[in-house]
Amino acid sequence: MPIQWYPGHMTKARRELAAAMPSQDLVIEVLDARMPASSTNPVLAELRGTKPCLKVLSKSDIADQAVTDAWIRWFETEPGVLAIALRSDRAAETRKQIADEARRLVSKKPIRALICGVPNVGKSTLINTLMNRAVAVVGDKPAVTKAQQQVVLPSGMVLWDSPGIMWPKVEDQEGALRLALAGSIPDTAIDYLEVATFGARLLLERYPDRLLARFKLASLPPSPEALIGEIGRRRGCLRSGGVVDLHKAAEILVHELRSGGLGRISLESPDDFVREVDDPASGETPPPVESS
Repeated sequence: MPIQWYPGHMTKARRELAAAMPSQDLVIEVLDARMPASSTNPVLAELRGTKPCLKVLSKSDIADQAVTDAWIRWFETEPGVLAIALRSDRAAETRKQIADEARRLVSKKPIRALICGVPNVGKSTLINTLMNRAVAVVGDKPAVTKAQQQVVLPSGMVLWDSPGIMWPKVEDQEGALRLALAGSIPDTAIDYLEVATFGARLLLERYPDRLLARFKLASLPPSPEALIGEIGRRRGCLRSGGVVDLHKAAEILVHELRSGGLGRISLESPDDFVREVDDPASGETPPPVESS
């Protein structure tokens, strides 16, 4: 079943982003460190154009460190882009990093920055961290923020918070499954068993040891479907007659991954993607990063 989710308020949010973008000096795009490419919104890239961008990889404390480091190197090959990984337990470090990297990208003061990203990647949590107090509503479901707001950070930066937006049609269904697996698409718009089967396949390929340890398996099941069934048996998801309730077992696997119960997991790496290279014969030179 194709995953598509684009509620009506996102059309308005996209118009507001387009209207606000020209007055901004910097775009701070928050990405999920477990899936930085899949959580990159092509609409935001189109609206940003050549404006300097700070890519903030949130939730890095539950992502694979080596893979996150590779993503930072990947993003910083783009002109006008810097990337950092943030941990939820290092608030003071986060505030300093954001201020320092913003000054590397934009020399003027005060810096006007727009913070954006897909739903449930941690934008509101980041704003509250930067302000060192609760100014944005935080939730564990997507689309909690539905209106723009402006705050002035202690560093002097003027920050516009925008609602998380998706794009009207998700062509890459593997990317959509990653978004669903990580919680950026609401549960009402997904098939749990389909999402869990995708996640099980990925985990069997990339993190088999984590599965053995977390679910106390003697050996790896031969298929994603068999893994979900085994999780159901071990976690008591049984109907009468000993039949496994696969939906409940799927929910357990998805929630384990979302919460970090399986350890530091990345759902994709730069090796999974082929970047298009600009044609040097075009004569176009990408804009440099501003320096202070």
